[in-house]
Amino acid sequence: MKHVMSPLDFTTEELDKLFDLAGDIERHPDKYAHICDGKKLATCFYEPSTRTRLSFEAAMMNLGGKVLGFSDAASSSASKGESVSDTIRMISCYADICAMRHPKEGAPMVASTKSRIPVINAGDGGHQHPTQTLTDLLTIRSLKGRLGSFTIGLCGDLKFGRTVHSLINALIRYSNVKFVFISPVELKIPDYIREDVLRKNNIPFQEVIRLEDSIADLDLLYMTRVQRERFFNEEDYVRLKDFYILDKEKMSLARPDMLVLHPLPRVNEISVEVDDDPRAVYFKQVQYGVYVRMALILTLLELA
Repeated sequence: MKHVMSPLDFTTEELDKLFDLAGDIERHPDKYAHICDGKKLATCFYEPSTRTRLSFEAAMMNLGGKVLGFSDAASSSASKGESVSDTIRMISCYADICAMRHPKEGAPMVASTKSRIPVINAGDGGHQHPTQTLTDLLTIRSLKGRLGSFTIGLCGDLKFGRTVHSLINALIRYSNVKFVFISPVELKIPDYIREDVLRKNNIPFQEVIRLEDSIADLDLLYMTRVQRERFFNEEDYVRLKDFYILDKEKMSLARPDMLVLHPLPRVNEISVEVDDDPRAVYFKQVQYGVYVRMALILTLLELA
């Protein structure tokens, strides 16, 4: 039985197979419409989510399966003090597979050690968000035709952004990937990523503050929001929340084939005027998220 706690739980060869399956699902949805008949997915979300939770639910229903679970800790027995270990033991009696989001880093990993069904980490604090990373990789591979040989800019909250941390760890396994980190000083990438992930593996990167200084050099721009829920005080959040706003003027500096990705939700960091630009692919990214989660469910249940 396999669990998914990190994108690195898959080799690049296994990812190729997963993405090939996702591509086949995109092209032939009818072929997969009943493959999970009689199967149940439990969504255990201890903190709010729209995209990830609904994407998992849509993925399972598209496969013919059913969904049960809870959408916040207050509506679960966690509000009575039940541990994650006990919850997953109980869920294992009801469902065939579980997607878990939790504000505490490592909580899904703890659950996986006590579970009798596959557990997917759907986000644990500021640590990992593997299925978002799989979504990002599938989007890049599908729209650019390759994983590797590009320059990617990551902009915004690089300190607390778990999607950023997961994506960096996943992309360093591909050849000729260059990183440009665009953030205010207060939200720079953590030292452990700079030293233990990038420098240790001789990965080329640069850190800049102004988006305008580097956007012309990018093949991909990965925008992120400044996350209010990760700040200890409102004053710092208000000061930094509008530090970057991608608009038509900045897009005019970019390459004609540069793609803009965003894990969503968006707040102010991408102006709605950018939505009609063909280079803005963040809503396509959402659709790819459904395909890759369908492929992941099938793979973990050994149905494909």
